[in-house]
Amino acid sequence: MTRILGIDPGSRLTGYGIIEVQGSKAVWISSGCIRVKSDNLAERLGEICEGIQSLLDEFQPHETAIEQVFVHRNPSSALKLGQARGAAMSMVALRSIPVNEYTPTQIKQAITGRGNAAKAQIQHMTMTLLGLNKLPQEDAADALAVALCHAHINQSQDKQGLSGQPSTARRGGRWRESDLAGVSCANSHRSLKS
Repeated sequence: MTRILGIDPGSRLTGYGIIEVQGSKAVWISSGCIRVKSDNLAERLGEICEGIQSLLDEFQPHETAIEQVFVHRNPSSALKLGQARGAAMSMVALRSIPVNEYTPTQIKQAITGRGNAAKAQIQHMTMTLLGLNKLPQEDAADALAVALCHAHINQSQDKQGLSGQPSTARRGGRWRESDLAGVSCANSHRSLKS
């Protein structure tokens, strides 16, 4: 059994999603957002650190997966996002928990089969793949997608005998019908907290 913490970093909202993987079974454990209140960047980063620390204490993940930063239009926003991501990664690294990074395209490709999927598709697929009874909040869905991407890539590498290679060197795959056939969502009766 492997417990994975997925993180969708943000300077105001940092999404998190925790799943457990047992063979080909992916089970939802928890998801939600770390909501920062301060307007001061240093204080916001401190709140992110405290939130991640609290998640690590409560859920004891074995591995972590986080979305890589990409620069879209606003370099200032990308810098703040990178700082939030660094704060989250630092807390995980202090616990010596492996951190795996994936691009947005890798994550979307692994979850929906399309590297340019819309947010609504990510929400729907995380709900479907984990057997949730309602759509997760957008940032939480993104974090769950990061965790599912990591689980999927690990399973693909295990099948190919490539386990042990760093995740950043991996090519993102996508969920195939054959992958989903063995997935059992044991917690589908639980209500989704966000």
